[in-house]
Amino acid sequence: MSETEITTPTVIESAAPEAAADAVAAAAPAVEAAPAAEAAVEAAPVVEAAPVAAAPAAEPDQVRFADFGLSPAILRALTDQGYVHPTPIQAQAIPVLLQGRDVMGAAQTGTGKTAGFALPIIQMLLAHASASTSPARHPVRALILTPTRELAVQVAENVKAYAQHTPLRSTVVFGGMDMKGQTIILKAGVEIVIATPGRLLDHVEQKNISLGQVQMLVMDEADRMLDMGFLPDLQRIINLLPAKRQNLMFSATFSPEIKKLANTFLTNPVTIEVARSNQTADKVTQVVYKVPENQKHALTAHLLRQRELKQVIIFSNTKIGASRLAKGLEQEGMKAVAIHGDKTQQERMAALESFKKGEIDILVATDVAARGLDITDLPCVINYDLPYNAEDYVHRIGRTGRAGASGDALSIYSDKDERLLADIEKLIKQTIRRGELTGFNPAPSYGGDERGERRPRREEGGRGAPSSFSSSSSSSGRGERSDRGERPPRAAGAPTYGSRREKVDPWFLKPYEPAKAPAPVATASLGGAATAKPKQKLAFLLGGAPKQ
Repeated sequence: MSETEITTPTVIESAAPEAAADAVAAAAPAVEAAPAAEAAVEAAPVVEAAPVAAAPAAEPDQVRFADFGLSPAILRALTDQGYVHPTPIQAQAIPVLLQGRDVMGAAQTGTGKTAGFALPIIQMLLAHASASTSPARHPVRALILTPTRELAVQVAENVKAYAQHTPLRSTVVFGGMDMKGQTIILKAGVEIVIATPGRLLDHVEQKNISLGQVQMLVMDEADRMLDMGFLPDLQRIINLLPAKRQNLMFSATFSPEIKKLANTFLTNPVTIEVARSNQTADKVTQVVYKVPENQKHALTAHLLRQRELKQVIIFSNTKIGASRLAKGLEQEGMKAVAIHGDKTQQERMAALESFKKGEIDILVATDVAARGLDITDLPCVINYDLPYNAEDYVHRIGRTGRAGASGDALSIYSDKDERLLADIEKLIKQTIRRGELTGFNPAPSYGGDERGERRPRREEGGRGAPSSFSSSSSSSGRGERSDRGERPPRAAGAPTYGSRREKVDPWFLKPYEPAKAPAPVATASLGGAATAKPKQKLAFLLGGAPKQ
């Protein structure tokens, strides 16, 4: 069977509120008993058609979480957090997952996809919940894989909140932390494990965890896991799982690589798209500003001051670039901190916590470190460097404009980034508005390239020189040296290899002359003693005493 479209979400979008609730409730009984799951799937009306898509006319407020037939314990947890109505992806994914179907979901960050898969998992595992303290009664039944530590922690916090009134246990394992504490929790028994692939395999090799009873596998941010080279680890993990299981895969984009991965381990998946593939959030205002490369730092500081921005994430392509930019902004009196792969896990979590509390206004991050960050009320993101991969642009600006809120995505680029910008506009199928730099008067350049490249000296006229950008600057951003005069004509016959030296020793210009053979030494008078190796003197105790 090819990709199918479940009709329940379609009815929700087009029907009256009463009919929508009835349609959702009709799908819920499939969860009451596991053996009836397949029968419910067969009974569910399906259409061999295009993937499920969120219609603009959908009114998710017409549907309530109580309409899904979720356990009272789960509904209580949702009420504690103030959640009553599902988001579009939750309204579409939850009924399908409760029927035991495999799902391939395309959802931008901030759309509520974590609850979209966490709530059905908790609901279905309640049939196996046990209050026993025996580890054998708490085998791993659900495995959620994430590409980064930060995303793993956030998913784990959400799962814990949704399951707080149930006997189910959950934990998170990721690298950068001591394995001892994680091992103790795993051996005590947990039903739901949220993990990064590398650390999970470490625990498997040390026999701290068994995956032989996993019933549900979730791959969150699957596209990022492929970008980070986790495919071999994913294949090893999948080989450790039972063949019969429910699979869920969520991705912000549907690239050919993602579709190939989905065909590998998903069985007749229901494809759910709440936004067109590779589409940026509608409520995000995108603007790009073009400046010379050595003025990007000054423009970043200008934008932060002019807009009086707080709670901003700035993206850098390199770790050293992120650190230098954060340090430079701090020197200008701004509260900034950098997070990247060279930071310890404790440093990254402390920085993120300070940012959420408002103690820090600016978070300068690389793509890997910022992936999956769930920060509410983020008004703006700034691309200090345009990403090399156009799909990363979609992920970056997905940090703002979340949950229906508006936001700004500002990008800075120079001449050398024209191709990157063209790739981004081709991917998102729209032209990004070019912004005007009103009131921007760049000061002399900061000492250097934030990417960590060596800065030329001022007398060399490199990018670190204030006068390097004149009206006749080249397209590459490198200006001509103002103090360089005409080069004097080269003397005839002068060697080209010595033209950059102030002086050349004439000895190096002489032709090679072989050295004359040394005169033979007369050894007849020496009786051949000259050719013999002199005897080494011996110490007195070894018989080296002079003869009497």
